Formats: sequence, structure tokens, C-alpha cells
Amino acid sequence: MIGTLTRLTHFTRVMYKPHYLLYGVLWVFALEATLALLAAPDTPWRPSWSTGLRVLIVAIVLLYLRMVDERKDLAYDRVHNPDRPLVTGAVTATDLRIGMAVIAVLAVAGSLLLSVGSALAIGAVLLYGLGLWGLERVSAWVRDDILVNLVVTYPVQLLVTAYVLVSVLDTEGSNAGFWKSAPAALIFAGAFLQFEFARKTAHEPLPGEHYYSNVLGARGSTAVSLLFVALAVGAELALVRPWEYDGARSWLGLLPVPLALLPGYGALRFLRGGEYPLGPPVLFILGLYAVLIAQSAVGA
Repeated sequence: MIGTLTRLTHFTRVMYKPHYLLYGVLWVFALEATLALLAAPDTPWRPSWSTGLRVLIVAIVLLYLRMVDERKDLAYDRVHNPDRPLVTGAVTATDLRIGMAVIAVLAVAGSLLLSVGSALAIGAVLLYGLGLWGLERVSAWVRDDILVNLVVTYPVQLLVTAYVLVSVLDTEGSNAGFWKSAPAALIFAGAFLQFEFARKTAHEPLPGEHYYSNVLGARGSTAVSLLFVALAVGAELALVRPWEYDGARSWLGLLPVPLALLPGYGALRFLRGGEYPLGPPVLFILGLYAVLIAQSAVGA
């Protein structure tokens, strides 16, 4: 057991970088802040103990999903990522199953402290992750067609967003219903997917590699990335309507518009030659999430 713990610690250090954790923390904070703004726009948002617990649960579930990816991508990684821990033997499949089981128990138990609905919602995330593993094992179409794979795999992120939404509605006394709050998911979907397309876009086809540009071409893949930027910004403006406020919330709510210049600049640099720069798409996500938190925290 000590050996398993040591190998899982190594896996976490190598495959679960600090920026993944930062992303998870900001994701929960930004989503919860946005939901609070929609429910009670006149009340400044403040994190609660349940916010902290949700952050911890999402953080370990993202590690769980990273473990699922390591297992289901083994055949691909043997060819394209031979330094991955499972490929090199630095961690074993049994280690990963043990780690996933422990995380699943902790996530469901922690969510039960929040509400039954929270536990059911996080259980759906965990089961969907396992289902992806099984589906990719039996379906070459899902495994090898990157666009089909995206359609099948991305909903796990939507389920994490739904988990936070359900948990907030259950625990924070929010008067915003599920369907009134659910469109906030579009902001986070756009923010993530613009980065997802940017990081898998290249000028030339890369046979055998999972790149969107292999299917859509360099310009097509870049255009889709920018469309998701527009989705994130448009959804934020439509939901928050910053022009209806005065003071800090008004100009904070408009900041996503100039922030969109960052991924736009990255796309322009790519189209002029060279690799796709990932700094601008990442800064767009971080900046957008910071804006979502700040505009809710300042009050009307």
C-alpha cells in the first residue's frame, strides 16, 4: 500500500500540475459568484464554508478524471507520449484504480455533507468518467475521431458545472432556479473550449495525432476557437447585463470584451506562422474568471 501511495503521489506531481488546481479553484469560485449575481444582484457575493468544500471536491474529481484519461489513453500514449507514468511503469493500472476508488468515496462523502443532490450530481460525474473509459475501449469511432470524441467527452465538464450549480442551489438558499442559472454554463464552456481548440491546432496535418486541425484545417480550427471566445463573452454580457449597473460592476462586466483581444492576438500570431501560442488563451480564461468573481463581489 505504501508503494501504491508513493506511485500515486508521483503520478499526481507529474500529471496534475499546479495550474490544473488553479483552474479548478477559479472555476468553482467564478461559477458560484456568477450564480450568486444572477440570484441576488444587490448582494455582494462572499465564499462560504460550502464553497471551500466544493473547491476541494472538484479538485480531487479533476484528479480522478486525469486518472481516467491516463488509463483510457494508454494505447495512444504508447505511441505519442511515451514518457507518461502509466506507459513507463511509474504507476500501474491497479494503482490508478485504487486512487480512483478512494477519490470517489471521498467526493461522494464530502458532497453528502452539502446535500443529497450534491452527492447525486458528483456521482454522475464519476460514473460518466468511467463510462467514457468503457466507451472508448469498445468504439474506435469515438476513440479515434477527435470531433466525435469531443462531443462525447466534453459533457463531463458540463456535469461538473451542473454539480456546482445543484450544490449552490441546495446549500446557499438561492432563489434562482436551475433553468434560470443553467445558461451560465455557456460562459465556462466557451472559455474552456477556446483553449481546447487552440492547444490542438497546427499548421500542417499530424497523422495519428488528435488535433482538430487535422480535420478542420489550421484556419478552420482557429476560427472555431475564436467562435468559442465569442460564446463566452456573449453569454457573460447577456446574463450579467453590466450596462444596467453603475460603478465598478458596470465596467468590470464589460472587461471580457477587451479580454477577447488576447486569444484574438494569439490566433493572429499563429496564422502568421509558428506554433499556436497558448499564453493568450490561458490568460483569457484566468482574466474572465477573475472578472466573474470581482463583479459579483463588489456588489451593485
